[in-house]
Amino acid sequence: MGKKLLRIGAGAGYAGDRIPPAEELAREGRLDYLVFECLAERTIALAQLERMKNPSLGFDPLLSERLRAVLAPCLAQGVRILSNMGAAHPLAAGQQALAVAEELGLAPFPVAVLTGDDVLAVLLERGLDLPLIDSPERLADLKDRVVSANAYLGAEALLPALATPAPVILSGRVADPALFLAPLVHEFGWALDDWPRLGRGVAVGHLLECAAQVTGGYFADPGVKDVPELARLGFPLAEVEASGAAVITKVAGSGGRVSVATCTEQLLYELEDPQRYLQPDVVADFSQVQFEADGTDRVRVHGASGSARTGSLKVTVGYRDGFIGEGQISYAGPGARARGELALALVRERLKAAGLGGLEMRLDLIGVNAILGPGASACEPDEVRVRVAVRAPTQREALLVANEVEALYLNGPAGGGGATKSVREVVAAASLLMPRDWARPQVHLLER
Repeated sequence: MGKKLLRIGAGAGYAGDRIPPAEELAREGRLDYLVFECLAERTIALAQLERMKNPSLGFDPLLSERLRAVLAPCLAQGVRILSNMGAAHPLAAGQQALAVAEELGLAPFPVAVLTGDDVLAVLLERGLDLPLIDSPERLADLKDRVVSANAYLGAEALLPALATPAPVILSGRVADPALFLAPLVHEFGWALDDWPRLGRGVAVGHLLECAAQVTGGYFADPGVKDVPELARLGFPLAEVEASGAAVITKVAGSGGRVSVATCTEQLLYELEDPQRYLQPDVVADFSQVQFEADGTDRVRVHGASGSARTGSLKVTVGYRDGFIGEGQISYAGPGARARGELALALVRERLKAAGLGGLEMRLDLIGVNAILGPGASACEPDEVRVRVAVRAPTQREALLVANEVEALYLNGPAGGGGATKSVREVVAAASLLMPRDWARPQVHLLER
């Protein structure tokens, strides 16, 4: 309480994100908080499958590596680490964080763990009639295939963890901006019904949550939108005032660029209605947001607001949705495209003969029509790569698809090479809204 300016850094924008930029932030960012946002929609369902195979797993597989890189400098400078790397098993993640600290020879410290986002049991008991978002189905239609259900908790759920002395706070599913909003509420003492300030905090979180996207990653377009030293791309940080106004910037000397354009692109990212960006803590309003250059790689953001939160929480439901069998093979030199097209025709006919012709499938020539579709390119390429992917109800059928592509080596056009094949289970994601009071968040303080 009483802080005039809070510095929050984004250490990751997804589960597999790069680690060196986070290490740079930890060493040189002069931060108060370092946030790692690592959960995409399906990530937690995949983590739940891992936990089913091994009860000691289910958290982010890069948790240990990330903490080894940043834990010592963060502790030395009083930087608190906040992350959803707990995924499907936050308590195991907390124990792993303690193990890493012991491995590094650091003085003992507590780890705060937030649980309660896993709402599978309550949904199966009370929520089977809830409708799915963007689907005519209800949860009951997926019942036998559901593997996970996780509610998007908000900053409010993280506040008890921030009230502890723990320098490391880990959670499962929370809304991405909430990871950044929670420290602002905690440090500045914002009321949980101060909707305009909460909306401003969500705007800061939304700008930071994808890490490098606001410093030039996913922005660069040579000759159109050039980004300097992209190989050394730095991750962003925000200097946030008690009013909620903020400056988005990065470590001086790091690669990349923070500009009005990069911030504008990120603000619009995954935004359906700028006036009603639904979050667990507030309905944010970005319609009046303004960006102003504030020096080199510094952009001031203001104008966000908010209104009262809804009575619901969004839930991501992970469910089994069959298997994908995939095979690829390359053709090069004169007639490469014709041979690739013949290979696709052969596989299509052979799958039809095997009784699999009615399945959902993609048959592409990568580099010719894999993205833009039939007729996308009339040129004669020097090389093509055939790709066949079929969603099948059983693993056996998916493997048959992959084998048919590999068989093109000896049973297809001349000159095929570099064949690969794979079969993977599909874990799909659906969404629904459930009553807010069905979630029961709880904070656990772990010590060694």
